[in-house]
Amino acid sequence: MAGGKAAQTVPQAAIPMDQLLRCVHCGLCTSACPTYLELGNEADSPRGRLYLMRAVAEGRLEWTADVVGHLDLCLECRACETACPAGVPYGQLLEAARADIARTYRRPWRERLLLALLRDMLFPYPGRLAAALRPVRSLRGALKRLAGLLPGDVRRMLALLPPGAPSACPPLPSVIPAQGLRRYRVALLTGCVAQVLFPEVNWATARVLAANGCEVVVPARQGCCGALHLHSGAREAARAFARRNVAAFDLDDVDAVITNAAGCGSTLKEYGHLLQDDAAASQAARFAGKVRDVAEFLAGIGIVPPAQPVHRVVAYHDACHLAHGQGIRSEPRQLLRAIPGLRLVELPGADHCCGSAGLYNILQPAMAARLLEKKIAAIASTGADTVATGNPGCLMQIAKGLRERGLAVDVRHPVELLAEAYGFSRAGDLSTGDDSSTRGARAGA
Repeated sequence: MAGGKAAQTVPQAAIPMDQLLRCVHCGLCTSACPTYLELGNEADSPRGRLYLMRAVAEGRLEWTADVVGHLDLCLECRACETACPAGVPYGQLLEAARADIARTYRRPWRERLLLALLRDMLFPYPGRLAAALRPVRSLRGALKRLAGLLPGDVRRMLALLPPGAPSACPPLPSVIPAQGLRRYRVALLTGCVAQVLFPEVNWATARVLAANGCEVVVPARQGCCGALHLHSGAREAARAFARRNVAAFDLDDVDAVITNAAGCGSTLKEYGHLLQDDAAASQAARFAGKVRDVAEFLAGIGIVPPAQPVHRVVAYHDACHLAHGQGIRSEPRQLLRAIPGLRLVELPGADHCCGSAGLYNILQPAMAARLLEKKIAAIASTGADTVATGNPGCLMQIAKGLRERGLAVDVRHPVELLAEAYGFSRAGDLSTGDDSSTRGARAGA
């Protein structure tokens, strides 16, 4: 990666130099970085990537395939931010660098095709995604038999899909009333991919909130949070999604904006930064200040003790953008420990990335597979029959790894286990009752 240009005083890339210079090169981030731990290459560490960003910003390097490759290999798990004593905002710097790459560097056709199809055309739009998945699900048997003839990217995407028929959950109503005395009124972000692949998580979220005295409103005009675009360099598209959500939620009418997806929550909480120079800046900052992960919110208000035993041995996996992006670690564990009959066991390397990271497991399959293999081995070592995690990408990635290893371990969002403990019945019914008909093991099915 030799540079051919002399250093210049004016930054050549739109990366904040003052924030780049906060890195003191101590190297503490290297012990937390999944790709550095796997490869031992300085250029694949946070410190090394920051050096590359600075060299490009100063005009000493350009965005060549080699330089871009080292930044692309980053999961943006933000474990380095947890380890960094200088408070370097690595995630924001990486997003700025990737936005500059998107403006000035032409990616290979495969990457352009995958980004155009998945990020730009399908994933942010639940209706399109559901329509695209219907023929895939109906032809799943034939596709499985023809797997050897399919391109690798297609095989990997099919392997991520939850097995079996799609959930029969109906759409959430616009308002879910609180049970008993209303304590709070909250708005729920229903997500895009999660709304299609894990609608039961949204139902469980609404039910548990209602059981704890929350009236839940579901704004009709909400949309994708913009995380996939922001993390892959499409900054203006991410800003457009942010403006839409800021306008869709009536902040005067709710106490909090609730999300059950770690990646979404991390981005929503940074809307103030994302739209800092926008006409909606003040409203975006106010929106960001009201965002709460469902576990964070429930632990903060104190939950009604659930009464129905849930006899499971549960290992909890920290989604990166919950633990490192939002600093939420104890709250999900606190809620799980409140469930009678449930035994929580510690997962070795619980906050190590599983390799999902948005589109990473499709765009960077080799590294994603290495990280997933370690995560599955750690889960197997616990003897748990259930893994709980608070992000849809992690739910899909870990369930895929368990299926491929033949392990009959269920994979659930913590709020689903809480809903079970409150005795809620099938999706679409806000009454209580036996939920046995909907407890199939998602990973082992």
